[in-house]
Amino acid sequence: MDVKSAFLNGFIEEESARFSDWVYKLRKALYGLKQAPRAWYARLKSFLLKSGFVMGSVDKTLFLLSRGGDTLIVQIYVDDIIFGGSSHALVSSFAEQMSREFEMSLMGELQFFLGLQIKQGLEGTFVHQAKYARDILKKFNMGDSKPMTTPMSTNTALDVDEDGEAVDQKEFRGMIGSLLYLTATRPDIQFAVCLCARYQASPRILTIKRYLKFTPELGLWYSSGSSFFLRGFSDADHAGCRIDRKSTSGTCQLLGTSLVSWSSRKQASVSLSTTKRVHSAR
Repeated sequence: MDVKSAFLNGFIEEESARFSDWVYKLRKALYGLKQAPRAWYARLKSFLLKSGFVMGSVDKTLFLLSRGGDTLIVQIYVDDIIFGGSSHALVSSFAEQMSREFEMSLMGELQFFLGLQIKQGLEGTFVHQAKYARDILKKFNMGDSKPMTTPMSTNTALDVDEDGEAVDQKEFRGMIGSLLYLTATRPDIQFAVCLCARYQASPRILTIKRYLKFTPELGLWYSSGSSFFLRGFSDADHAGCRIDRKSTSGTCQLLGTSLVSWSSRKQASVSLSTTKRVHSAR
C-alpha cells in the first residue's frame, strides 16, 4: 500500500521560543520541512503501537502483530508499506484499519518493491532483480558484452598497480553502488564486488557485469515447505590480501533451505594461523 501525501499527516510538536509573535505555528507538517519525514514516522509508529503492534528491536521500521495463532508483519519505507500474514482475515483487517486512518492506495499483491521483483506461488516465493541487473548493463554500456559463467576467477589475486591509470571516481562509485544494491538478492557476486570496491579494480567490475549478462535471472527462492532449522556456514581466504596479509571472511545463514543472511568482509586483524577439521574413526 501507498500513503497519499504522507508527510502532510505528521504533527509538528516543536515551538519557537524566539520570535513567537512573528511566525505562524504549523500544526501539521508540510513537504520541504526538515522534520516532515520524522513527524510522519512518529504519527504512523504511534498508530501502529496503539493498534497492538510491536516494533522490531533492530529494525525500527518493522512491526509485528500477533493475534491468536496468527502473525502479521508490516515493513515501512517512508510512505510505502508492505505487509503480509498467516491469515487473510488479519491482512484484510489491517488494510481496512489503515484506510480509515489515512488516505491510502492499495496496490494489491506484492510484485515489485524498491527494485526487487517478487513472484509468489503455492510452492514458495522467488525474489530477484533481473530488471535492475539489465538496467545496470544498459547504463554502463555493457549490453553487448560477451557473457561469462563466473563473476571472478578463483585464482585472482589483486595487488596495487603503482603505474596504472587512476580510475574515474564518479563512474567507479556509480558502478560499485549499483552492484552493491544488486547483492540484496545476489550473494553469488558479494565477494567479487567487495574485492573490487576495496582495490578500485575497474577491469574486474567488467568481469562481474559480463557474468550478470550470463545470469540476469538468478535470485533467492524461499520454499513454503521449508523447515525452521537454522544453519550457518563460514569460510575465509587465509591472508588473501597481498598488501596487509589480512583475510576476507564469508558467512551465510539458512533457515531450512532458505538463505536469509550472508556477508563478505575483510577481517580487522591479521590471522597468524588457521584451523583444519580432522576426521577420525574408531
